[in-house]
Amino acid sequence: MRKAAEAKTDMGSERTCIVTRTKGEPETMIRFVVGPNGQVVPDLKHKLPGRGVWVTAQADKVAEAVKRKAFARGFRTEVVVSAALPAEIEDLLITDCLQSFALANKAGQVVTGFAKVEAAIAKGGVAGLVEATDAGADGGRKLAQAMLRCFGRPAAKPQVKLFTSLQLSLALGHTNVIHAALIDGAAAQAFLSRCRRLELYRSAPSGAGGATDEKAAPEFV
Repeated sequence: MRKAAEAKTDMGSERTCIVTRTKGEPETMIRFVVGPNGQVVPDLKHKLPGRGVWVTAQADKVAEAVKRKAFARGFRTEVVVSAALPAEIEDLLITDCLQSFALANKAGQVVTGFAKVEAAIAKGGVAGLVEATDAGADGGRKLAQAMLRCFGRPAAKPQVKLFTSLQLSLALGHTNVIHAALIDGAAAQAFLSRCRRLELYRSAPSGAGGATDEKAAPEFV
C-alpha cells in the first residue's frame, strides 16, 4: 500500500530535467534508471524500480545529457551510457506507438483502405487519419478534400504521418497499409497521445523553428 501511494505521489509531482534544470510534469519527460550492470536505462512507462533521473522528452536534450555526462552527475555515480541513446529511445517510442496502433485495431477503432477511410470520414466519426510516409500525394489530397467537405477544413482532426507503409502493415498484420482512419474511442486516443509524444521527441530544438512543448508541437504532418 505504501509503495502504491508513493508511486501515485511521484506521478503527480513535477520533476527537474538534469540538462536544462527546468521543471515539468512527468508526462513531458523521460525517466532513466541504472540497471544491474551500471547501464543507464530509459523507463518510458515510469515503472522501473530504483532511483530515477529525468530529462526533457526531446532527442536533442537526451543527446546533450549524454555529451555533458549529466547522467553520472544525476545519479552521483559512474554509469555506462550508450552513445546511441537518443536513437534507441526513438526506436522504443516508435515501437510503443505501433503497439498502441495494433491495440486500437483490435478494439475496432482502425479502418484501413482508401475507400473505407473515405466512407468513415463521410460518417463524421473519425478521431484522426493515418497516412504512410511513403504514400502517394494523390491519395492524401483526395482525403484532405473529404475532410474539408465533412469538417470545414482539411486538418480538422490529427493527421499522423510518422510511419512507413511497412511499419503500419506489420503492426496490423495486413499488407500494404497506406491510409487508415481512427474511429473515436479510448484506444484510438491512446495511440494519438503516443504519436504526440514521438513527434515532440523528434521536434527541433528551441530557436531552430521547432516546437518546444506539446501544445506547440505539429499535429504529425
